[in-house]
Amino acid sequence: MAEDDQALMERLAALEAEVKADQDAQTARKDAALQKVREQRAREQADKDELRARQAEIVTRKKRPTGEDLESNLDNVGGALQLAKKANDVKNELAKKGEKSWIKSGLASMLLGPLGWLYAGSFREAVPASVAYMVFAMIAMKLPVFLLWPVMMVALPLSGIAGVVYALSYNKHGSRQRLWGDKKKKKELAAGSGGK
Repeated sequence: MAEDDQALMERLAALEAEVKADQDAQTARKDAALQKVREQRAREQADKDELRARQAEIVTRKKRPTGEDLESNLDNVGGALQLAKKANDVKNELAKKGEKSWIKSGLASMLLGPLGWLYAGSFREAVPASVAYMVFAMIAMKLPVFLLWPVMMVALPLSGIAGVVYALSYNKHGSRQRLWGDKKKKKELAAGSGGK
């Protein structure tokens, strides 16, 4: 039995050595995996830090103005001031009391068609055009929309332009002016002013 005990002890020692070697191998694999993860995280953190540094450099980097840039900026400021003065003059000219707003007239005429002409246009032209527009609208309600759309896309902007012209003409002459017709009056006025 001593031999059996001896063989059993040797086998137990071999098993213990095998288990220890297996544990050592597992520990070595875990350490290698942990080291690999740490290195990967360190690389990712370094990449993030480098990206942040580059972004901060781009954001904080400022171009120093040169003499030419300053002259160009002064020219731009001067031009902007002149443009603002002209715009203010135009606004003051158009904002006189008793005058019609060309913006309101243009928008009303573009949105409502000839009905918007009643704001500043000659009643001799605006009323018949408005009536014709309303009759056309009643007839057009029976037609498909896709047939009317191209017509309205051309007619309404033209009506808006006519509304602006009516308002500007009103402001210039101080009363409602006709855009069409009255050729005889224009010829008489031209002949009368030429003879004086």
